[in-house]
Formats: sequence, structure tokens, C-alpha cells
Amino acid sequence: MTDLTFSGLGVAEPILRALAEENYTIPTPIQTRAVPALLGGRDLLGIAQTGTGKTAAFGLPLLQKLSIGHVPPKPREAKSLILAPTRELAVQIADSLKTYGRFLNLRIAVILGGVSQNSQINATKNGVDILVATPGRLLDLVNQRHIRLDTVSTFIVDEADRMLDMGFIRDVRKIVAMLPKDRQSMLFSATMPDDVVKLVGDMLRQPERIEVAPQGRTADRVSQVLYFVPAMQKRQLLIELLKDLQMYRVIVFTRTKHGANKVAEHLNKSGVQADAIHGNKSQNARQRALDSFRSGKLRVLVATDIAARGIDIDDITHVVNFELPNEPESYVHRIGRTARAGAGGAAISFCDGSEKNYLRDIEKLTRMKIEVVPHELPDLTPEQIKQMNEPRPAHGHRHGGHQNKGGGHNPHAPKKKNGSRPHWARDRDNNNKKRGAAA
Repeated sequence: MTDLTFSGLGVAEPILRALAEENYTIPTPIQTRAVPALLGGRDLLGIAQTGTGKTAAFGLPLLQKLSIGHVPPKPREAKSLILAPTRELAVQIADSLKTYGRFLNLRIAVILGGVSQNSQINATKNGVDILVATPGRLLDLVNQRHIRLDTVSTFIVDEADRMLDMGFIRDVRKIVAMLPKDRQSMLFSATMPDDVVKLVGDMLRQPERIEVAPQGRTADRVSQVLYFVPAMQKRQLLIELLKDLQMYRVIVFTRTKHGANKVAEHLNKSGVQADAIHGNKSQNARQRALDSFRSGKLRVLVATDIAARGIDIDDITHVVNFELPNEPESYVHRIGRTARAGAGGAAISFCDGSEKNYLRDIEKLTRMKIEVVPHELPDLTPEQIKQMNEPRPAHGHRHGGHQNKGGGHNPHAPKKKNGSRPHWARDRDNNNKKRGAAA
């Protein structure tokens, strides 16, 4: 089995040629098991950590199946459907399939939210062989009768547990109900929570089960270290670590969108090229940041967990958990962004006093203790300690005094004009209107 090649798995010549041009010669374990099963027509359940080669595992058999005796799709028809939880992952799956199938005459389209639907309608109006989609936008276009799913012969759900985390499982079930009963289906997931197990039972028929790594196991080639550091010193520590030029392509993870923006701003002010991606950024802005990171224009990409399994970029040297995730599974997916395609990588985590419970949950899930290393930052000053221990103001009441002690509405609070503008902005608004009229 060690000398097994893609040719030995039964992959057709045009696809082999495309793989050779990408220097893909030796199949990964999941590809070795999945490709023959899928070429044989089996349904498949793949339980595998990220970075194991899942896209090629399902993509190569799909391309080969569609190319044999190819009949062009009819208008608005999709011959095969791949669901992905995030826009980034959908784009990357489509790009990979276009690469593997460059010598095949197949139509591939991507449907995702966050951008205008007009170009997507145009891309699918003459029919497609492979449709890669996020669930919400797909349902929108199906309901508008721009896409038909009644001729889908191959159906794939990627990152099913992430679908569950993001609240898409109900949409996935609606889509499954629209598909023909007679089809080949595949589901891939890193973990198997109860709702995903139920989806497997509803969607797959006597599937081939392939489990590449135990649940919760972190990438084998990722070295992992931990720094205990106060929250207010994390940015300083990050800058110190980035003085190491070996950290030349780095993803930094935060828990919040606001935190991602702040870290990226601080890095740029410190002379480190960085950008942030998260759910509040437009699809075009996110794609520009990813392209700049991939090309090397950006050294650091700061991301929330929406990107933890949506980034497939080679040669990521380090993952930094600027904030530990509150879901331990996300730790596994975050650090899986490095050590891909047979390479090594490193994961560095920062932990402040409020995150020790998150650390305990991560170590329980992964069944390993993360090595703690000391940092050389100076101790906090008494003023910094005092500031760190000060209680934070309640969220959502910038000016205070607008809420009674019981937490309800204060009837004496100033009214807002038109339900949105605060009272202190009225004079400014009226003055602006007068100036506009005078102009």
C-alpha cells in the first residue's frame, strides 16, 4: 500500500495529468480508501480531521463519474451538489475541482451569500455539472426557481458538524428532502454529535465508513506550546514572537470580530502586514484578504472561528490562538490550518486567567497536556494590575443612567427621534439639514 498511486486507485488519465501538474503523486490515507469505494458507487461517511485531503477524496471520483459519457446539463439543472458551511470553503472546493478537472469539459459553479445573486443566476441558467453552495443562498435560488435539484445524482455534505455549529442543519434537511432518492451521497465531518449521526441515518444508505483519526485528535505534525499571559500583554507578546522570521505565514485566531479588527490594526501599526476576516466583512473583502495572504503580501491573517475550517492554504507556518476558543473542538480545527499536505507546523496558544476553563476542556478533548513555555515580558506594573482588576462597565449603555435598578425601561429617559437617532444628535442633524438646503 505504501507505493500506491492515484493511477493504482483507478483514477482516469485526464485527471491524473492534472494531478501530476500539481505534483500530487501519493494519495493520502482517506483518498486511498475513499476513491475506490466511491468509484464503485458506494455511499460514504468520512470522519477525518481537517487537512487530510478530503476534497480530492470525494472530488476525483465525482469528476470521473461525470466525465464518463458526459451529457451536458439542461437549463437550471444541477447534476451534482456539494454543500459547504462557509463561503471560503465553498470557493476553495470549487477551485480545487476546477484544478483537478482542468482537462475535462465540465461546468462548475459556486452559490454563496454575501454577494449579488445575479452573477450566480447567470452561471447556473444553462445548467451545471457540479454546484458548490452554502445552504442559505441555495435555498433562496431554488425557491426563486433559478435552480433545480430534481436531477442531482451525487450529493456531498462537507464539514457537517460545522453546519450544525452554524445553525444550518435544518436547511440541509430541507435540501435533502428536495433531492431524488436514487443518488450517491457522501458526508464528511470531523466530529459526530447526535444531530450529525441522525443526518447520516437519513441521508446515507449502507455507507462505507472511513475514520482517519480519532475524534479530538490534533494534527500529528503540529508542535503545540502554551503561554500563560495576562490579556493586556497578549498583543505585546504577539509582536515579540513575530520577530522570529520563521513565522512568515501566520493565522491568528480571536473569539470576536471586534477583537480580530483590533489585533490586525495593532499589527499594522507595529509594521507587520496583517488583515482580518470575519462574518461582518463582505465576501469580496474576505476574498481579497485571503488572496493577499495566499500570495504573501500579508504575513498575518487574523480570523474568527468562521475561518477555522474554511481556509485551505499551503505553507501556513504557525497558528496563534490569541484567545482560546470556548468550544474545544474549534481548537482542533484551528491548528489544523497548519501542517497540511505532509508539511510540519506549529500552534502557539495564549491563555489568560479567564480562559483556564477553556484550556481544561481542550486538554480533556485532545487527551494531551499542552507544553507550557515561559515568556520574557516584564511583570505588570501595579497600575496595570489595578486596571486589569477593575470591573468592566455593562454592555450596551454607553452613557449610563438610562436603566433602572430592576433592569427595565426607564420612563424618564430621553426619547430617541424616529426610534433610532439619540437626542444629543438632533441639533447636529437639524444644522446639517440647514446647511444642505443653503447649498
